Amino acid sequence: MRPIRLLIVEDDRQIAEIQRRFVERLEAVELCGMAHSLADARDLVEVLQPDLVLLDVYFPEGNGLDLLRQLRAANSATDVILITAAREVTTLRSALRGGVFDYILKPLVYERLEEAINNYRQHLDTLDGLHKVAQKEVDALLPRGHTEAQSESAPRLPKGIDTLTLDKIRAVVSEGDDWSAEAVGQRIGASRTTARRYLEYLVSTEELSAEVNYGTVGRPERRYRKQ
Repeated sequence: MRPIRLLIVEDDRQIAEIQRRFVERLEAVELCGMAHSLADARDLVEVLQPDLVLLDVYFPEGNGLDLLRQLRAANSATDVILITAAREVTTLRSALRGGVFDYILKPLVYERLEEAINNYRQHLDTLDGLHKVAQKEVDALLPRGHTEAQSESAPRLPKGIDTLTLDKIRAVVSEGDDWSAEAVGQRIGASRTTARRYLEYLVSTEELSAEVNYGTVGRPERRYRKQ
């Protein structure tokens, strides 16, 4: 799995350090740099060409949305997730018009960042696997384009969950016994994090139950089985 090359752009050094620690916990993510000013961010994006930028909005010398617009004007391949305290609807609208991949409100929670990165990785994998574009692929990549008729004809899966992988995991757990996320991931050729995301979704739909197995060595492990 190719790592996602990520750049943190945050003027508050303490918050940037928290983000750095969160990023280092993420699977298959490479922190390629940190910038504490918009000028440094522009230089690092140009030199490092990261896949993804975690971008704040408010800086002493300007606005992160200006950097976002500059990246789009330059046709940069770098994607952006805003991590900001900005709760104004006008800021959100500007961010959406600028093509942000996600918009996360501060204070940043690790699980929310992990979800965003997993969604981004699946987005990249989907794009990499496309040869021609059909409407269903466009709808999967751009969920805002789904129509009410589509949502009524088939249950809409949460972002980051696709039918093919979900069916593979259902087939594994239907074999009986209880499963760890790591074991399921190995069976379907996916990471533990990906398998856990799907397993937790099946727990939320009450297809599976989960319990913590403390074992004798190491940290507690969450185990999954059919209801």
